[in-house]
Amino acid sequence: MKRRVVVTGLGAVTPIGNTVEEFWSGIRAGKVGIGPITKFDASEYKVQIAAEVKDFVAKERMDFKAAKRMELFSQYAVAAAKEAFTDAGIDMEKEDAYRAGVIVGSGIGSLQTVEKNYTKIVEKGPSRVNPLMVPLMISNMAAGNVSIQLGLKGKCTNVVTACASGTNCIGDAFRAIQYDDADIMVAGGTESCICPTGVAGFAGLTALSTSTDPRRASIPFDKERDGFVLGEGAGIVVLEELEHAKARGAKIYAEVVGYGATGDAYHITSPQEDGEGAGMAMKIAMKEADVAPEQIDYINAHGTSTHHNDLFETRAIKYALGDAAKDVVINSTKSMIGHLLGAAGGVEFVVCVKSILDGYIHQTMGTVETDEECDLNYAVGAPVEKEVNYVLTNSLGFGGHNATLLLKKYEG
Repeated sequence: MKRRVVVTGLGAVTPIGNTVEEFWSGIRAGKVGIGPITKFDASEYKVQIAAEVKDFVAKERMDFKAAKRMELFSQYAVAAAKEAFTDAGIDMEKEDAYRAGVIVGSGIGSLQTVEKNYTKIVEKGPSRVNPLMVPLMISNMAAGNVSIQLGLKGKCTNVVTACASGTNCIGDAFRAIQYDDADIMVAGGTESCICPTGVAGFAGLTALSTSTDPRRASIPFDKERDGFVLGEGAGIVVLEELEHAKARGAKIYAEVVGYGATGDAYHITSPQEDGEGAGMAMKIAMKEADVAPEQIDYINAHGTSTHHNDLFETRAIKYALGDAAKDVVINSTKSMIGHLLGAAGGVEFVVCVKSILDGYIHQTMGTVETDEECDLNYAVGAPVEKEVNYVLTNSLGFGGHNATLLLKKYEG
C-alpha cells in the first residue's frame, strides 16, 4: 500500500519576492520581475534582460559564516528551505533525523565559480584557484547545504534534469515517502546562472528572447514569442506522510496524488513534436491518482515562450486530456518571473498549492494574441477565480526529460 503524501511547508526566493508571502502577493498583483541585466555588463550581448532576484541578503536568512561557503544557488535553496521548514512547524528534536531527507536539484550549479576560477588560472596560474572551488560549484551542494542547515540525515540526493529538475526532485521525494523511505522530505529546485557564461550560452542556442521590453519578452503561447527570459531563484516545499503530519497537528496545504516522468528519446533541445512524451507524463500522473481528464481544473504549463515548447506542450495537453483540454484553464508562471531552469518546477509547485488554497489562477502576463495552433485557454487578459480541486504542473527539460505532478485539494 502506497502511503499518502501531503504538503505542509512552502518556501520561495523569486524575481518578484523573496518569501512565499511576497511572491504570492506579486503574483496576485500581476507583477513582472523582468528587467535590464544588472549582475554584469551585458551591453555587448544579444540579450539585455533577465529576471533577477532583488534585495536578497544571505546573512539575513542564514548563518553568515555558512553563507560565505555557498554560491548563490545554494544560498537561495537554504533560504527557501528554511522558510518552508519553519512554515511546516517541524521540531527536529522530536523527529528521527534519519526519517527526514532532502532532494533539491539545480540544473547547472555555479557557473560563476567556474568563471572566476578559470580567470584566475589564466591570469595567475592554477595554484591561485579557490580551495573551495569544487564544493562551491557542484549542483548537489544545494541539497547538501540544506541537509546540514536543517539537520536532516535521511535520503539526501539531487536530480539534475535541466529544466525538469525541480519537478523531478519533488516527484522523487513523493515516491520516497509513499514507499516508506522517509516521513518528511524537503524538496524542490534552485538556480542562479545570470552571468556571462549563462546568458551567452543560452543566447548562442537562440533560446532566449531578444526583446528589450520586459512586458513583451516572456509571452508564452503568444504568436510573437521569440524565446525565454533567464530567471533565478528557488522553490522548496516540505512533503510529509499524511498520518505523520496529522499526529503532530500540522496544517495541510494540499495532497500530492500523482507523478509521471518520461523521456522523449527524440532531440537534445526540442520536445517531441507531437507532444506524446510530455502527454504520457500527464497520463501517468492521472492514472496513478485515478483522476479523469475532465476532473483537471488547472494546468501550470512549462510554458517557456519558445516557439517549439509552447506549440508542442499544447499538443501534449490535447494528447493527455483529449476533449477535456478545451475546458481546462492553463497558465505560465514564467510570464511573470522568467524561466528559473532547475528551480522552475519548485516555484511553480508553490503557485499550484496557493492556487488550490485561494481558488485563484493567475493571468499569463504579457500574452496578448495566441498562436493559431496554441488554441487552448491560457488565462490571457485576466486571472481566473474558480474552485481548484485538481492541478497538473508540467516541466520539460533539455534532453527530452518530461515531468508532471498532480496535486489535489486536501479533504482529510
